[in-house]
Amino acid sequence: MVRVEEGESIDRALKRFKRECERDGILREWKKRAYYEKPATQRKNKKKAAERRRLKKLRKLQIRMNKRY
Repeated sequence: MVRVEEGESIDRALKRFKRECERDGILREWKKRAYYEKPATQRKNKKKAAERRRLKKLRKLQIRMNKRY
């Protein structure tokens, strides 16, 4: 819920609302539920997401290690 402050423009309040929705993952969840996904596809997508997270974490670690030396 976004409350519009006194004297705040609608554009600014809308921007806060969109940012809050993005942070909470509402749009992502809505898009995910827009169509039926077979269980096999769900498992495949979960594995891909886990692999992306793992590689991202590994890249961050490598960057940190390179900065130290």
